[in-house]
Amino acid sequence: MKDHLLISAMLSALLSAPAVAADGKWQMPRTADGHPDLQGVWTNATITPLERPKEFGERLVISDAEAKAIESQNQQFNDDADAPTDPNTRTQDLPNSCGLGFTGADCGYNNFWIDRGQAVIEVNGERRSSLIVAPKDGRVPLLPERQKLLTERFMAMRTNFDGPEVRPLAERCLLSFGSSSGPPMLPVLYNNHYQIVQNRDSVLILVEMVHDARIVRLNGKASGVPKWMGDSVGRWEGDTLVVETSNFTDKESFRGSTAKLKITERFTRVSADKINYRVTLDDPVAFSQPWTAEYPFYATNEPIYEYACHEGNYALPGILAGAREDEKRKRQASASTASK
Repeated sequence: MKDHLLISAMLSALLSAPAVAADGKWQMPRTADGHPDLQGVWTNATITPLERPKEFGERLVISDAEAKAIESQNQQFNDDADAPTDPNTRTQDLPNSCGLGFTGADCGYNNFWIDRGQAVIEVNGERRSSLIVAPKDGRVPLLPERQKLLTERFMAMRTNFDGPEVRPLAERCLLSFGSSSGPPMLPVLYNNHYQIVQNRDSVLILVEMVHDARIVRLNGKASGVPKWMGDSVGRWEGDTLVVETSNFTDKESFRGSTAKLKITERFTRVSADKINYRVTLDDPVAFSQPWTAEYPFYATNEPIYEYACHEGNYALPGILAGAREDEKRKRQASASTASK
């Protein structure tokens, strides 16, 4: 029995290992059914932002010097954030803004836990200023009315603590934040690992964040049933896996999108350690035009770690308990004023 398991493991390793031609050049590894083998653990961690910083205008490609300057600034930020805190520092002495959008009490989110990558992405030999490649300005073409609604929802989220159902999905450990689960599968602050497993009929994408698992049915049809992360159907176009996703629930929204959102992803393995990922989002209710992002996934030897979101999620009951205490104090203050 042990010999049988050992032989099976060896065969599996040989089948999934990148093929090398006689001239030493890399060849596409293929599964038993002849399609490109995308299996393995991959990461899309990068410091390149989704939307292009305005100083780059319509310039998607940046120079090596500009990319190195961005990477150097990121390294300096990490070095400063990782420096030991003076043991005599008082709570009131801590900074109100600690970078990466964290302010106030959120500065307790120590930099130790953040792993968003260290490099600017490179696609086809080009260093990129943004993940978005179209439209030309590298920005999400969100319609004004959807932007207004998105702002209103954000403000409501900051003030509504009536119960867990009104809190964000990531706060409730239902889905990852920032669309890490996908589609689109975007890099976020940490846990940017994905494991791909495939067979003749389906492709499974296991996401490290919240352990979301997306099953892509090959050569099928959309079910018409709304799902978390939508309903994904894939097909092979040559050596590229094309995945079309629709039927999103109305309980989630990406950058102001609606349940009419349709997403097309393209996975193309280009080397032993890289998959090029290209994704287009189309929602005429939310966006003035379809928009596209492109970036690589790199092979990694690191494992998929446990993401025990609920196990340590003391924030949600603490937030709700704080809201009840605040309401109690307001009632007491109102009663005290009325009795005078």
